[in-house]
Amino acid sequence: MEDTTPRVAALLKSRLSPPPVPATFFGMVLGLGGLGNGWRAAARVWNVPELVGEVLSLSAAAVWLTWLVLYGLKWIASREEAVAEFRHPIQAFFIALVPVATLIASIAIAPYLPTAAWVMFVLGVASQVLFSAWAMGELWQGGRHTEATTPTLYMPTVGGCFVSAIACGAFGYPEAGLLFFGAGFLSLVVLESIVLQRLMTHALPQNLRATLGLHLATPAVGSVAYLAVTDGPPDRFVQMLFGYALLQALVMLRLVPWLRQQPFSPAAWAYTFGVSALPLAALRFVEQGQTGPIAFLSILLFVGANLVIGWIALRTVGLAVEGKLLPARLLS
Repeated sequence: MEDTTPRVAALLKSRLSPPPVPATFFGMVLGLGGLGNGWRAAARVWNVPELVGEVLSLSAAAVWLTWLVLYGLKWIASREEAVAEFRHPIQAFFIALVPVATLIASIAIAPYLPTAAWVMFVLGVASQVLFSAWAMGELWQGGRHTEATTPTLYMPTVGGCFVSAIACGAFGYPEAGLLFFGAGFLSLVVLESIVLQRLMTHALPQNLRATLGLHLATPAVGSVAYLAVTDGPPDRFVQMLFGYALLQALVMLRLVPWLRQQPFSPAAWAYTFGVSALPLAALRFVEQGQTGPIAFLSILLFVGANLVIGWIALRTVGLAVEGKLLPARLLS
């Protein structure tokens, strides 16, 4: 008679172990936290209710803590899957979302838990720098295939350094923030041509099209980062950078029918990084004395960001209620 004990033990372990959350889920923190910062800025500029911004920001921190615990447990209970993600040529770059989300969460809780926020800020910056150095070191050794060249390449150096600059500005270290902005901006200049070359010659498969949200995010988050570490009225450089962000947004609107060929999944949160950064940048412009077209666009961008991120959040809650938030293989 066959001994079924090992199979039963494995089944019990799979059901009792926490779900191995993918690093991509930390993108939810960026969307919620970015929108929360937008509402905080709107409260200062337009006197809208402060409560909305605080609820969104603290929700982002709560989501960050939840995913951080589950992600840490994945390295204990599902180590093989965690290592496979770390070694994957595309998914590995999403791991940069962990320190980036930590920085966003630190800004969110700073008014309430300043000491804890500062510790999170230091850990987030340090881990972002280490991961960026490791990831770029891997790329510099060559051998990368065209299919693995996607907008995820932006995450470690461009996204990580820009958010580090924003956090440095928030915690009172603008000089250090400028160093991070420089690293992020020059990385953007270098990687932009590489990513565009791939997009123009080899179309992204459906399951990777949401990564174009990272392409939208880079100049928008860069504008927020520059304004976070500089004083006085916005200069012409950042206005030009924001102009490029607006162009990216128009291209994304033109691509909506093509992008929607990818079925909805939590991957859609990749769009929220840039969508939330656009109105935040515009509001920071207004807050620092900008008038003219950007001041007018800030209203449209703010409304649009709330609609888009609100829709993605509702669809995500719907997946959770249906038990479809995590991939089916993780729920077996």
